[in-house]
Amino acid sequence: MTAELAAGLPAVVAVLALAVWAVGTVGMKVRAVDAANSAAIAAARGEDAQEVADPYLPDGASVTVSIEGDLVRATVVAPSRPLGPLAPQVEVGAVATAVLESGVTG
Repeated sequence: MTAELAAGLPAVVAVLALAVWAVGTVGMKVRAVDAANSAAIAAARGEDAQEVADPYLPDGASVTVSIEGDLVRATVVAPSRPLGPLAPQVEVGAVATAVLESGVTG
């Protein structure tokens, strides 16, 4: 019994690490979607999109806003590294759009 446990333990640790990495990356994706939605709405109102999105995002994240006609598009790209230096960094992104409010110019 002990030998089997010792042989299987590395596989269990690897699966657990993969699960933690996946949950952390999905959590960052949710934060990026929230930031993109907030940034798009803020930009459509004429507010500072970066300032509104910052509380959702980690250091190194970027928010890009573009206006095409009467639509505002916010794109967020954020680094995700849930296991720290033990795993490679993954870029997580999200895009949201909002209609430009009347009286606001692009």
